Amino acid sequence: MGTAYLDHASTTPMLPEAIEAMTAQLGQVGNPSSLHAAGRRARRVVEESRETIACALGARPSEVVFTAGGTEADNLAIKGLYWARKRPRILLSAIEHHAALDPAHWLGDHHGATVELLEVDDHGRVDPGTLRAAIERDPGDVALVSVMWANNEVGTVQPIRVLAAIAHEYGIPFHTDAVQAVGQLPVSFAESGVDAMTVSGHKVGGPIGVGALLLARGVDPVPVLHGGGQERDVRSGTLDAPAIAGFAAAVQTAVDRQAANAARLSSLRDDLIVRVRQAVPDVLLNGDPVERLPGNAHFSFPGCEGDALLMLLDAKGVECSTGSACSAGVAQPSHVLLAMGRDGARARGSLRFTLGHTSTEADVDRVAEVIGHVVERARRAGLS
Repeated sequence: MGTAYLDHASTTPMLPEAIEAMTAQLGQVGNPSSLHAAGRRARRVVEESRETIACALGARPSEVVFTAGGTEADNLAIKGLYWARKRPRILLSAIEHHAALDPAHWLGDHHGATVELLEVDDHGRVDPGTLRAAIERDPGDVALVSVMWANNEVGTVQPIRVLAAIAHEYGIPFHTDAVQAVGQLPVSFAESGVDAMTVSGHKVGGPIGVGALLLARGVDPVPVLHGGGQERDVRSGTLDAPAIAGFAAAVQTAVDRQAANAARLSSLRDDLIVRVRQAVPDVLLNGDPVERLPGNAHFSFPGCEGDALLMLLDAKGVECSTGSACSAGVAQPSHVLLAMGRDGARARGSLRFTLGHTSTEADVDRVAEVIGHVVERARRAGLS
């Protein structure tokens, strides 16, 4: 029995192109900040990778700031822009990833920030009027706005260009976490109009531990890390040339194949939704039915606990994730689903299936084969 891996939103297998680019550098020596020949060679790898990523994402090379991943990039954007702007209010959507929510709340607890969560509709979408109304309560006090491009749990895609334009009407910088969007959707930094954009390597088929924050010209957050002054003086630390090479190859490959991959994944996803509904007629699909990531299918199973479903599916060779986060051993309902108006029971009884470049029809077949039996067992366990 093979394993159906349906957790690509968590991490997706490295692309062959990324493995080749990264391993080609692992045996090389040289700190990219050193001036000797080995250092200059490593620097060339970094700068060529920077150009590759910039071209693929519609940015200038000078706008690409390398980080250790998406969490660091979100922290740099939110903390750094808050400190640079010296204004109290931070506006975020209520369904942001914790990599954005937690730094904002930390600023509220320790640095006097006022964190305001923008309401979403029942599909998880931020209405542009909601953002405008929040800004207009006191435009001069808003430090920044942060709304993720596409939600990591339910897959809803936000109207980023419209939201960024509203923020700019009031001279407010706009950050978006585009970790889930790159490679699945057409993403252009310049065309989106955002000021800062987070990207992560292991979500697009690159290595874990590398990412980037794209920063528009004139947008200069206060550094979170201090040291050698690398990366425009906003992100110090020795650059990981092998990981950056793998990251660049993954971004280039994912963007080049985006349209074809999205069409293929959308077809697989739609088939998965149909077949899960056939096996479990009362299942509920979460997220926008149209404006959603091509590889995302997020369901609530009435009468079930998500953790029980997860373990039962894992035993049957299906790997996915729940819609709940575990804290201190106690399952908590997904803040995303609660913000969308779902009750605690529905939020706890949810599963996320996410497809990626290695997904096949056989993976969908496997889910369809076992999901009905698994749900029955989970419901019996809940009644006992």
